[in-house]
Amino acid sequence: MKKGQIIEGVITEYAFPNKGSMIVDEADSKTDSMMQASVTDDTARSEHGTSKRRIIVKGAFPGQRIRCQITKLRKGKAEGSLLEVIAKSPLEDTEPKCPHFGGGFFHAEGNLPADFCDKGSCGGCTYQTMSYPNQLKLKEGLVRQLLDGVAADYIWEGILGSPVTEGYRNKMEFSFGDEYKGGPLALGLHKKGSFYDIVNVTDCCIVTRDVNEIVKYTRQFFDERHVPFYHKLRHEGVLRHLVVRQAARSGELLVNLVAASGDLQSLELDVYRDGLLKLPLQGSIVGILFTKNDSMADVVQSDGMQVLYGQDYFMETVLGLRFKITPFSFFQTNTLSAEVLYQKVRDYVGEIAGATVFDLYSGTGTIAQLMASVAKKVIGVDLVDHPIINARENALANGLTNCEFIAGDVLKVLDTLEDKPDMIVLDPPRDGIHPKALKKIINYGVEHIVYVSCKPTSLARDLEVFLENGYRVERACAVDQFVGTVHVETVCLLSKLHAD
Repeated sequence: MKKGQIIEGVITEYAFPNKGSMIVDEADSKTDSMMQASVTDDTARSEHGTSKRRIIVKGAFPGQRIRCQITKLRKGKAEGSLLEVIAKSPLEDTEPKCPHFGGGFFHAEGNLPADFCDKGSCGGCTYQTMSYPNQLKLKEGLVRQLLDGVAADYIWEGILGSPVTEGYRNKMEFSFGDEYKGGPLALGLHKKGSFYDIVNVTDCCIVTRDVNEIVKYTRQFFDERHVPFYHKLRHEGVLRHLVVRQAARSGELLVNLVAASGDLQSLELDVYRDGLLKLPLQGSIVGILFTKNDSMADVVQSDGMQVLYGQDYFMETVLGLRFKITPFSFFQTNTLSAEVLYQKVRDYVGEIAGATVFDLYSGTGTIAQLMASVAKKVIGVDLVDHPIINARENALANGLTNCEFIAGDVLKVLDTLEDKPDMIVLDPPRDGIHPKALKKIINYGVEHIVYVSCKPTSLARDLEVFLENGYRVERACAVDQFVGTVHVETVCLLSKLHAD
């Protein structure tokens, strides 16, 4: 087997987040023939002494027959780049609804228009060829596979689906760029497998019609005025991002145009604002913002914000509590599914009357405030200042006086707290918990910990440490907040073991 070689085969295994794998005979792979060997040892040998090699292919589903090109070689393993899906997986039982979906570069068997790959495909939703029950089945299996690898004798409570499967995102960041080098202005999402190319998005299925209309208007407006996008390599140009947020219940919208310093007069912001307000939307625009961003990195940040119209926030209701959502608030992107998640967290927390609860990595303090009505005291900690400011404002607005929110690194803040927790809730970022912070959390010795994770691989890694230090997984479930994508939330209840 060599780099650049084309291999054909059937995906027999699948791992989070989106990695398929197949095992081929080294000798037979030289002829690029399809192999379907069912062995588990990556370096196993057949009865004739032929070595086996596992090939990992990102974006390939279990059961698919695919063609890939070898990109990396390691002992007993290889990595391949997906070139073509020759035959679908049994899980793929529906046609994609989104016109921007490109999937796995399907072979021309009537699955997609023949010129689709030439136009470029969106790198967003991956599971659009699966019905929603099959998406849930696949995600549940991935989470169980990871948890079963570290824990035993726990109660698995299944996966909870999203109440809505289309138009569910309450926040979306769109990038300015071009669909190909030197092409016309584009505004949308990154092309699959590309850091630079942007796919124009006009009918995205995971946002509302209102958001799509705002995106189409914005691209047309600046394209007609020949305003250049910001080139990430050359660090020149103006337009960077468009961020749209929408309340799930009221339909209120915040529109935030993000651009680098430059010839801002060419943006004609007043004309742009007036045009937005004339759009025939189902919801209402309550704020139009302009944010200056001169960061060298491809991130949305504020080096200065101007309110062009209205206000810089809207209010959202979650399980009876109201939350102020600002342009840079951290808030679960699927509001209705977030309620399902928070209900499960409350269930796992149980009876906490008279208890002091630590909500670590608290964000805007949604979980903390949901517990505050029954707990004695709740302390929320998060690294970023802005979410903590939002959390304090929201707690006051909801009449909660037993919440304290602290901005700072959990690792350092824990050393400054005089309160001792009776229960701890963890909702860390994707990378999980810093090992030193994890040790400090364990040293509190609380009876129960609820761990909310948006990346089950990080969760599995952290669970190993908890289990090594006297805890066990008591209950667990998955909650799908990201329909059509590979992502999934997981909730675990940990209980402290005792000698008896």
